[in-house]
Amino acid sequence: MTGLLCERVAIVTGAGRGLGRSHAIALARSGARVVVNDLDPANVERVCGEIRALGGEALGSGANVQDLGAVEGMVAGALQRWGRVDILVNNAGILRDRTFAKIDLADFRLVLDVHVMGSVNCTKALWSHMKGRGYGRIVFTTSSSGLYGNFGQSAYAAAKMALVGLMQTLALEGERYGIRVNCLAPSAATQMTSDLWSPEDLAALTPERVSPAVVALASEQAPNKRIVLAGAGSLKLAHVTMTRGIQLTDDRLSAEEILAHWEQIGERSAERVPATGFEQYQFEVEQARAASAGRQR
Repeated sequence: MTGLLCERVAIVTGAGRGLGRSHAIALARSGARVVVNDLDPANVERVCGEIRALGGEALGSGANVQDLGAVEGMVAGALQRWGRVDILVNNAGILRDRTFAKIDLADFRLVLDVHVMGSVNCTKALWSHMKGRGYGRIVFTTSSSGLYGNFGQSAYAAAKMALVGLMQTLALEGERYGIRVNCLAPSAATQMTSDLWSPEDLAALTPERVSPAVVALASEQAPNKRIVLAGAGSLKLAHVTMTRGIQLTDDRLSAEEILAHWEQIGERSAERVPATGFEQYQFEVEQARAASAGRQR
């Protein structure tokens, strides 16, 4: 098949239905050869069949993303079949929604293990390969629940925000090797969200209206270190920002002063998006130097 991703090889986890299925088919339509990963063999075979019916190439995998050995086997299978892997879409996930007071900690750990360590396992299994080839595109699936919070989703939100931090660092570490790493926060009608919206809203929130963003993030022209929000045909970027804040001298550095100036601390007109975590330290040291110099004049 021809297209934006012609000859590329992609792995999509949790690709048996919903968003994962849509991503896998969209990647295949764009020319990619796709490893369809899901725990349900029937789902895997169905999606592989759909891709082949389009004239594409697909390889099924039932690897559990929690099992590093199984994931390494999935990667080895792709390498044996096609000789390389260019794209990884970390989509596999589960929900165990409860308020924090009611959630069982075993369920909390399970959500973290599937979303976070599952993504870590898949990325780790491919990282050296992508570094060696000098090319890679990795997409982590985050969520507005992690970025902004959602009632009853403490475990899911914690896992999804952890993936943002992982992406921010891997984007820096991978850039020199041609590896670009981004996050996608999708809004789509899936099995996880089917009870939350009206039939009319669900008709707009199709997975197919999210997947073009995955193709863009999987392409040669992909950006790096971005959080893309996509749903119902709408595309936005989210940023973790830092306000300019205030500088307090030692004689004024107290909780009372902080609370008294809270609005000024939170003023967003001059906020910035640090390129690295080090910029927070750098900014604070520069502010302290400036304040010291002002006192000495």
